[in-house]
Amino acid sequence: MRAISEMARVSYVRQREALGLGHAVLQARDLVGDEPFAVMLSDDIVDSETPALKQLLNVYEKYDAPVIGTMQVAGEAISRFGVIDGEEVEAGVYKIRDMVEKPVFSEAPSDLAIIGRYVLTPDIFDELEKTRPGAIGEIQITDAMRSLLKQRPFYAVRFEGTRYDAGDKLGFLIATVEFALQHDELASEFSEYLQSLKL
Repeated sequence: MRAISEMARVSYVRQREALGLGHAVLQARDLVGDEPFAVMLSDDIVDSETPALKQLLNVYEKYDAPVIGTMQVAGEAISRFGVIDGEEVEAGVYKIRDMVEKPVFSEAPSDLAIIGRYVLTPDIFDELEKTRPGAIGEIQITDAMRSLLKQRPFYAVRFEGTRYDAGDKLGFLIATVEFALQHDELASEFSEYLQSLKL
């Protein structure tokens, strides 16, 4: 516990009302100041050899521009995500032309869904300040990024790895099982337990 407490200095702010991801990010403005920063949504768990955020940071360092994590989503499920329209500039890296929040399947510009990993620059805060709440009263980060896209380039990374939706009860259970089966101390006994179940 002492080692963990010495790894980083942790500061936090609270979003007192559920007014959208854009509003949540805006709450951190004073802590972030004039620095680039990462946004990681805790219900998006990514299992990958190179951490998903590191994959985004590599692209940020190369292009000196904001970077969004994406994954391919087939069929109607794409309507549950923000979606990018982009031009592939290198394997798995896209220069974004546009982005849309939760489009209907027939109008989705691609099969590349935005997931909960972002590397953003502090100019996003001015756009968030100007972004009006949508139909359900939330300030959407996608709307602010779309506005900023008119002023500067944005990139997306189709990350390598497996994404688990821990915000969904089934997704949380699947992630728990998958990670348990990879755990050095637990995998063998847990595997035996699973095989013993009469399913």
